[in-house]
Amino acid sequence: MDTVLLLDVGNTNVKIGLARPGQGLASTYALPTAPAGNVGTADDWGLKLLNICRVEGVDPGEVTDIVAASVVPPMNPVLARAAARFFGQPGQRMRFVPDDIPLAIENRYARPQEVGADRLVTAYGARACCPAHTLLVVDFGTATTFDCVQGGAYLGGLICPGVLSSARALATGTAKLPHITLELGADGPQGGLHIGRSTAESLNQGLLFGFAAMVEGLACRLAATLGVAPGDAHVIATGGFAKSIAALCPAIDEVREDLLMEGLFLAWKSAR
Repeated sequence: MDTVLLLDVGNTNVKIGLARPGQGLASTYALPTAPAGNVGTADDWGLKLLNICRVEGVDPGEVTDIVAASVVPPMNPVLARAAARFFGQPGQRMRFVPDDIPLAIENRYARPQEVGADRLVTAYGARACCPAHTLLVVDFGTATTFDCVQGGAYLGGLICPGVLSSARALATGTAKLPHITLELGADGPQGGLHIGRSTAESLNQGLLFGFAAMVEGLACRLAATLGVAPGDAHVIATGGFAKSIAALCPAIDEVREDLLMEGLFLAWKSAR
């Protein structure tokens, strides 16, 4: 069965999705991005992609296209060589969004080329999936980003610390801090905010509810900046911690954990 490989090349992980025409996104995997200065080899990444296909029962010859959004430029030629060697078919090559596949969304960034491909694809995916006029897309990735979409235009947004990067900064900067689970109720009672009675519990409560409060406050302020009531800005959460934070944050209207993958697949369909 024809399959499209989708790659979200981020600073922390490379997320890989398999999608099929007529069926949509089938499954996703996350592999750690190579450390800075060591992007890996084409053979290494090619074998990783090949193994994922084998796990899913997909023959390499069934991969009709490979589409990527990348914010790690040194990895792009490595992944392109991997695609050519392990999945190469006549006329086929890895295509990057938005350079090789333009997105049907107006980019109003002051310097459009500075927008991360991940943010633009996520905004495009949100616009395609949700009819609300004003959208706020909160992506819990390496950083926590807020992206604003009105009508058919991407307006820009905010970049804030990420959940994991904040936790790691605390852990590496303080000798006696315990392991941080980032799981509500892992060290104490379930439910709403409560006073931590251990260091681990205090950290978990502070990080999770702190980020939930940040989303609530910034969503309200961004809505006002965009000239709409808070309830008229549809807030979509995506990324690894989207579901955990959404459970604590009434401001989040919808969770789409694979929104970027959805955007990549829709971009690929539009370019067929």
